[in-house]
Amino acid sequence: MKPNCVVIPYHPRPVQKQIHAALETHRFCVLVTHRQLGKTVCAINHLLKKAIQNTRKHARYFYVAPFLKQAKMIAWDYLKRYSAPLPRVEIHETELSVRLPNGARIWVTGADNPDALRGTYADGVVLDEYAQIKPDVFTEIIRPMLLSREGWVVFMGTPKGQNSFYELFNRAQKLAQTEPENWWVGIFRADESGVIAPEELRHIEQETPTSIFRQEYLCDFTASAENVLIPIVDVLQACARNYASGDIYGAPKIMGVDPARFGDDRSVVFLRQGVKAFEPLVFRRIDNMALAERVARQIESFRPDGIFVDAGCGGGVIDRLRQLGFSVSEISFGATPAKAGQYANKRAEMWGEMAQWIKTVGQLPATPELKADLCQVAYDYDSAGRLRLESKEKIKSRCGKSPDLADALALTFAAPVRACGSGIEFAKSDYTIL
Repeated sequence: MKPNCVVIPYHPRPVQKQIHAALETHRFCVLVTHRQLGKTVCAINHLLKKAIQNTRKHARYFYVAPFLKQAKMIAWDYLKRYSAPLPRVEIHETELSVRLPNGARIWVTGADNPDALRGTYADGVVLDEYAQIKPDVFTEIIRPMLLSREGWVVFMGTPKGQNSFYELFNRAQKLAQTEPENWWVGIFRADESGVIAPEELRHIEQETPTSIFRQEYLCDFTASAENVLIPIVDVLQACARNYASGDIYGAPKIMGVDPARFGDDRSVVFLRQGVKAFEPLVFRRIDNMALAERVARQIESFRPDGIFVDAGCGGGVIDRLRQLGFSVSEISFGATPAKAGQYANKRAEMWGEMAQWIKTVGQLPATPELKADLCQVAYDYDSAGRLRLESKEKIKSRCGKSPDLADALALTFAAPVRACGSGIEFAKSDYTIL
């Protein structure tokens, strides 16, 4: 231990260490977590660390919950406990604040009386349970408090439907793409964090209404929505399936290729054999010729019975693969579907068939980006009663990115494919292999 070192009785879990690393390096952070992850303890210790390290005079930090009573109940004891080992720390019970040895102060307060914060400044602010805080508390009061000290802010909470926290989450995803040095978005589900034991989580799932479980433990903003094509629970069940090699032996091998549309989109190659989908290959900022070379290597290795490439931006990839002697099927997402009475276009059909596969027999790789892509697409029905999907442009406008990984997997459902051992042979379909 270093001389004059004070040990705070905080032993972060692995997931909390991951969160701390992001909070340390970004000015604006949006943290979405399941219940009982320990986000409040994590936030209080982040406030303490930043406050004690601040060399400016009269540093000020704030922990803000929706209500003062709530803030006192869930955060005040933590602040006193973790600051207690510091020498000469002053506890002010009446105003719920601590003064640290370097003169920095941390307040615990509520957003139910936001005017009490007007006119002051802040080096850092934590906004907890942000779904219950009015958006203008940040825009009109907290944001101006950060100006003079170039302060930071952490928005955190558990989803409560598609409200202001959901809008912030979507906006922050876009900003994390354009300003990755300033913005960070983290989402931590109970099935991934390791905080709740799997057996205990199964009991909670059995005892809790499905929509509440999805919202509180799987961090699903759309849990109460009825227009999400593939709910997170279906995706997680598909991720939990585990087929042996013998279970897929002889099943057709299919490849889906979704080339990037814009500079920040992802080019994705997805491989599937029967009921099992493999880990996707994701490429960023790669041109069509380079992507074609990567695809060609995968064809030679995987030897697929069917290759489907999105024709929208994949013309160069398709042409190059044909030059190399490979037979591919180009798929237009807006084309007429095989099941024209059920789906509005080919994209809706591919996603609809994929959704059914996921809900019944499919095994998915546990790729966080894929999970997010699959669960963010909404649907409705046209005047003829056919299923149609939310447009890619609308999804990207809302979430900051298009569902490229999910689209690549959907392409493996473009047409029926029969395993043939050598070459490429397709069952009867509306598409010709060129």
